[in-house]
Amino acid sequence: MPGLKEVKNKIEGVSKTAQITRAMKMVASAKLRGAQERMVDFRAYAEKFAETMQQLSGSVGDEQPLMAVRPVKTVELVVFSSDRGLCGSFNSNVLRLSHKLIRQYEQEGKEVRLVTVGNKATQSLKPYGKTRKSYTDLMGGVQMFHARDIAHDLTHTFLEGAADQVELVYARFKSLATQIPTQEVFLPIQPLPHNETAVKVWPVEYLYEPSPTEILEGLLPLYLNVQIFHSMIEVVAGEHAARMKAMDNATNACRDMIHDLKQLYNKARQAAITAELMDIVGGAEALRG
Repeated sequence: MPGLKEVKNKIEGVSKTAQITRAMKMVASAKLRGAQERMVDFRAYAEKFAETMQQLSGSVGDEQPLMAVRPVKTVELVVFSSDRGLCGSFNSNVLRLSHKLIRQYEQEGKEVRLVTVGNKATQSLKPYGKTRKSYTDLMGGVQMFHARDIAHDLTHTFLEGAADQVELVYARFKSLATQIPTQEVFLPIQPLPHNETAVKVWPVEYLYEPSPTEILEGLLPLYLNVQIFHSMIEVVAGEHAARMKAMDNATNACRDMIHDLKQLYNKARQAAITAELMDIVGGAEALRG
């Protein structure tokens, strides 16, 4: 059984760790509040923008280069992660999906290239040797001009023919406890299919002035910026939620450890007292004899 001083030192050390994790949980909770509001407000805008672009693209077809579907020989995966750790399995879930997609496309005979956004994705995917470009230290303060730079680079790569398909891999925020690893096709832009579902979604045929092609040319750059920015703020909100949950679990684990260590301390203390009493009784008996 460990000594009293050793157990007491362990209790003090775990208590200090619990204070740190509790403080980190409070910081994550405060950051999450703003990030979640920003994400929820922007999600509605992004989804409506996507619906509008799909409707417009159905009238244009393959006239627009960014919508041109061609045989897929090279796939570029844009993987989003956080810059910092201590957020449980948040990053590992996204990276697990990325590894799965890389293996899947390689088995299909396609070339895979990577663009990483966030330090954790950059570090994890670097051993593949397929990273074309990395964006680090952005997720702490995501701004639209960050998304614009990334979208411009991806668009340029697609138009040059260096990639036949560009996909986004990120964690979509569902709730405080759940962030879902998501895969979305970024380029070419997917038009809304002409079927019964499409008719139900948009039962009215719109007249455009100027033509849908001209409107698309003006909106496409903004649309691509919006999609990248939307993915980034989803990741930021999910990161803070996952960190808050992870720090709460760590604090509870520290509390349980302290409880067990206190029981061990009491047992060690009782054993020491019993040993001293036995020595006293033994000495008294010896003197009496």
